[in-house]
Amino acid sequence: MARTSRDKTVSHLQIARTLRSITQGIAVVDLTLYLKDLHWSGTAIGGVMSAAGLVGAALIVMIGVMSDRLGRKPFLIVYEVITAIAALLLVTTTNAAILTIIIVLTGFGRGQNGAAGPFTPAEQAWMASRVPRSERGSVFSTNTALGFFGMATGALLAGTPRLWHNALPGAAGFHPLFGLMFLISLACVGVIATAPSGTNGSSNKSKAVREHAVTASADAGVQANSDHPSATRNLETNAGPAMDESSIRRQENKNMAKLAGVNALNGLAIGFMGPMMSYWFAMKFGATSSEIGTTLALSFVLTGMSSLITGALTKRFGMVKSVVYLQLFGIFMILILPLAPSFWLASAIYVIRSAFSRGTQGARSALSSSLTRDKRRGFSVSMNALAMRLPSAIGPTLSGTMLDTGIFALPFFIAGGLQLCSTLLYGRLFRGFDAPAPDAVPRRS
Repeated sequence: MARTSRDKTVSHLQIARTLRSITQGIAVVDLTLYLKDLHWSGTAIGGVMSAAGLVGAALIVMIGVMSDRLGRKPFLIVYEVITAIAALLLVTTTNAAILTIIIVLTGFGRGQNGAAGPFTPAEQAWMASRVPRSERGSVFSTNTALGFFGMATGALLAGTPRLWHNALPGAAGFHPLFGLMFLISLACVGVIATAPSGTNGSSNKSKAVREHAVTASADAGVQANSDHPSATRNLETNAGPAMDESSIRRQENKNMAKLAGVNALNGLAIGFMGPMMSYWFAMKFGATSSEIGTTLALSFVLTGMSSLITGALTKRFGMVKSVVYLQLFGIFMILILPLAPSFWLASAIYVIRSAFSRGTQGARSALSSSLTRDKRRGFSVSMNALAMRLPSAIGPTLSGTMLDTGIFALPFFIAGGLQLCSTLLYGRLFRGFDAPAPDAVPRRS
């Protein structure tokens, strides 16, 4: 029965992510274009996106810690309710102050791939608590893929305002889609509310004891320059009951700090590109919402497929190696993207880049959720999300200002350089996590 309950919980979370990602796919294409039609400048749009990143970063730590103590489900329900109210307000007002508050609280337009905004630590920790470590790379990659498929659906829907532009010209043409976002958000409330809560009590204690050995063995494997499976097994055997709470926490904190540093570089890189891509296509090539929506939809579909492939690769080559090799090719595509002379060539490069770079998100999330025991998992996820979100909040303001002054290539070169440093450090610091997981090692009789 425990297995069925766990599977149902994961299924509910994945259904909610798919639905949520449809609304985010609409927003990532249309929100900046909507604000542009309301005569917001690129600097103003980038500024509000940066503010959303900063506020989200502040909330993410609080929610991660509180969800460890109070449970994950209530926080996700609150997020879906906030999102529904925000979508309804997008339909009913164009007041700049209200729109700013909406974007800042929900992160609309930041392309979160179906993640629950600042409530993501609760979502990821809940899912990780239901999945054995050995399966997380695959399950989280599937979860990411569903988010990208939903984003693709939303991006295609984002191009539909042209169908009623005569009846609803200008900014008003986006309102029907914002209404659809409201309805989908209500559906998400129902899906999360009916998800089996499960328990995190004594049944998880033995798993927690086993999982703390992962952090110790991975770090020791890196320090000794040895990824040999037998070394990992020996450490797991010897580390178990003998390690006290302070030793375990010290090792967990060390791993969290290393990943936070890597994520900070990656977040800064993402901030220069992600939230402003629709605006970049519109300003550089004069692309319409329909053209941009088609491009982003195709990128999301291929990225979803790439995420599924990455999930399979993690089982064969490990989470870390899979991420590094795919990211390196994606970085090359980032660097040549701004050199494309036409919209459709730039679109093709962007689609390929997205498939390789963003298709690794599930595997990265799986590693982040495997750094600690379950009782600190929300904290771990929130700290690493904070490390990514704070730097990413800087990028949109800077890139928006550059785009307003006709500087279209520099944001991509900065992003590519930062992501290269992040990827190389990621591979160097965490290669020990590609050793076999403790829960995959047969027990001795």
